[in-house]
Parts: sequence; C-alpha cells; structure tokens
Amino acid sequence: MKAGFGKYDITPRLGVELFGFGPFLNRKSIAIRDILEARAGAFEAGGHIVVIISCDLCEILSQTAASVRSIIRERHPELSDSDIMINASHTHSGPATFFDNTGWGVTDPPWFSILPYRIAEAACRALEKMEEVMVLQALVPCRHLGLNRVRDVDSPPLEDVLKDGWEPAKPELTDTQCRVIRFDSCKGGRMLGFMVYFGCHPVVCSESNRYISGDYPGVAMHSLMREFPGSIGMFLQGAEGDVNSGCVHKGEQESLLALDVFAARFANSIRTGLREAKPIEIRSIETASNIYPFKTRQIFTTKKLEELRKRYFAVLSHAEANDTDWDSRIAAVYLRGIEAIKEQLNDNNLTIEAELHIIRMGDLEFLGAPFEVMQEIKNDIHAASTAKFPMLMSLTNGANGYAPDNDSLRGLIGGTGDKGNYESVRIPLIEGRLPYADIHNELVRYMTELESRL
Repeated sequence: MKAGFGKYDITPRLGVELFGFGPFLNRKSIAIRDILEARAGAFEAGGHIVVIISCDLCEILSQTAASVRSIIRERHPELSDSDIMINASHTHSGPATFFDNTGWGVTDPPWFSILPYRIAEAACRALEKMEEVMVLQALVPCRHLGLNRVRDVDSPPLEDVLKDGWEPAKPELTDTQCRVIRFDSCKGGRMLGFMVYFGCHPVVCSESNRYISGDYPGVAMHSLMREFPGSIGMFLQGAEGDVNSGCVHKGEQESLLALDVFAARFANSIRTGLREAKPIEIRSIETASNIYPFKTRQIFTTKKLEELRKRYFAVLSHAEANDTDWDSRIAAVYLRGIEAIKEQLNDNNLTIEAELHIIRMGDLEFLGAPFEVMQEIKNDIHAASTAKFPMLMSLTNGANGYAPDNDSLRGLIGGTGDKGNYESVRIPLIEGRLPYADIHNELVRYMTELESRL
C-alpha cells in the first residue's frame, strides 16, 4: 500500500467571529491559541487512489465540499468525487463556515472564499508524497474526556473534571476507546502520518473564549506532530451529537486551562495507540457514495409557526426589550428560522437530501455522514456493518444538523414541550429547517444499503 500526507494552514485573520454557542454573542477572535489546519492523507491500493481530509473547523457545507473536490480533481482528474472524503472536527473555537447561519457567528467573506483552495492544497500535497507504507492499527482506552449531555449531567464543576481519573456517571453512553491508525514508511520506518477516530464535541473552550484553536483534538494533534517530526496527524470526528467534553460553558481563562488538560488526556491515549498498534494488510480500496432522502416531521405546521411567530415577536416588540438578554437574542434567531421553514412548507419541500459516503481500505471502513450523529445510531451502524473496523464519522462532506436517536425523536428524554428534545426540535427551528422524522432508522438502513455496493 502507498500513502502520503499533507497539511495547509486555514487559520483566519484575527477579528473574525468564532462559531457556536450563540445566539449573537459577537465573539470576535483576539488571539491564536493554536493554528487551524486542513490535514490530508492520500492512499493507494490495488490501483485505486483515495483522499481523506480532516479540517479544524466546526462544519463544512456540501457546497464547500463540492468546491474542494472540484479543485482537487482539476489537478488530479483520475479521482472521482467518491474518492475524496472531507471531515470537520467541529471545533467551536474556529470561524463560521456558512452564510445562512443566523446568530452563531458571522462568516468572513475573504477567508471563506479562499478556504476551498487551502483545503484542496493539503490534499494535493498528500497526493504528491505517496510512498510504500506499513499500516498499523489499535483500539485503545480513551476515557476522562466526554459525557453524554442528553442522558447524563452536562457541565459538571470544573474542579471535579480536572481531577485525575474523572469520569462521567454514565461513561458507557460515550466513546471510551479511540482507534489509532499509523502509517510507517517502508524506507527506514519513520512514521509519516496517523489517524485518530473518536467522538466528542470539541467544546472545552466556551462561549466566553475568544482564542482561535482546534480545541482538544487540534491541540493534541499538534503536540504529537511535534513529538514525531515530519508526521501529520488527522482527527476523525465520530458520533459527537450527544457527547460534550467534560468541560464546557466555563470562563475564558478556566477554559484555556482545561484545554491543556483535556488535550493531554487525549494525546496520552493516542500515544498508547501509536505504541501498541499492530500491522494490518491493505490490498484493496473500495468506495461508494449516494444521495439519500430523509423524511421530515410536520410538527411545524403553518398554524404552529404563526403561533410561534407571535410569541417571539412579543418578546422583542416592547420598549423594555433588551438585546443583552438571551431571551431577546434567541427570539430573533427563532423569528428568522420560522420564516425559512414557512418557505419550505410553501414550496412543499418536505424531505432533506444528503450524501452518505464509504471508503473501505482492507479491514478499515470510513463511513461518512453529514450530520451530528448520536451514539446510539453509531452503535447500530457499527453492529450492522460487515467491516472488521467500521468508523462512523459525523460532519462529513456537509452539515445537515443533528441526527437524533429514536428516544430523542420520540421525546422520551430531554423533552422540550414539543415531541423530541433540543437536538430534534429547537435546533431545526434555530437552523430554519424542518426536523427529521426517522433519521436514526434511515441512517442505519441507508448505510447498510450503501455498504452492500462495495
């Protein structure tokens, strides 16, 4: 097998707004804690070449992914779109990456216009450096990082989570292991690159933070790349839809302190994986991708939307309304979301189409979905997979909101007053789109069908 790795700096200039935690926080960056990068691996086996790209970004829209693929293919026409997979780490300490976002950070047009070319450059550098490699992999413990924010207690006291050995009450509802894959040159044995697959929101740095960084995975990758000069480390985001880091929603300086602790914990697990990884043989590479329709629920009827519009308009339409209050700022977000959903209903646009993507390299299988996938969905997809080492990745080739599990959709946990929880009801209203009706079962069914094409 051949592999090559490349990277490129995608850090925006200071002053751009950071994405996440909204609404309308005006969270403009003041310093760079850690640069943001696109890091890519190019792989060839059995005459088939593929590229996997990891970006220190909160999200990448499908339109951006399409631009990146087009730029790469101009230089490498031997590749197809299904040979190129792009994953976002979901850091909340990076810039906003789309213009139709309301309240969660303003996208910077110059940086955003340049972004696809920078991401593509990382891939092209990887393609130019391919050489014969030995592939090794390990599945190792990775604890003391995440908690299930839907089924567990979110945001515990900082003094607790910083203690050695801290764990949430229900660690079994999170990832407690990470998969580490290393690629060593056959010419001298130097490690050229490594991949780490793990699922947890990179939100150690909070809504008060104004420092640019890739959060705990980005800091951990850079720490390890310094330890192994010349190597490039790629973080592949797993099922983080209902998993937060143990530290979230703290003050800026507290967050920056915790960032070093959580990054060190993650790096320690990766070191173990790099040390314990065993050789595997990869003789072939297969790919499959397809656009699938996802049904939506009709809880936001025209009548319901008008009721909501009046409710939130009332919050803002009086002299005592204060734009420093959360209620006023979120009302402004909801009002925009209501208008967007009305347009979808008027256009009878009642399904959401999204690309699912699989790259199989021997026993390693990378399954990409453009959602923030919850743990139970990942567990079901892994159980249904025929691959020895499946890895379901969130926020791949696009960003289509949360993929809530069945309990969340039915309102059995974390209810919001409507049927479902925050991720399945309020987030669609914030994003201005209809909520999903059966995405848990659809994702399992569609991924199984897509895998059968390999």
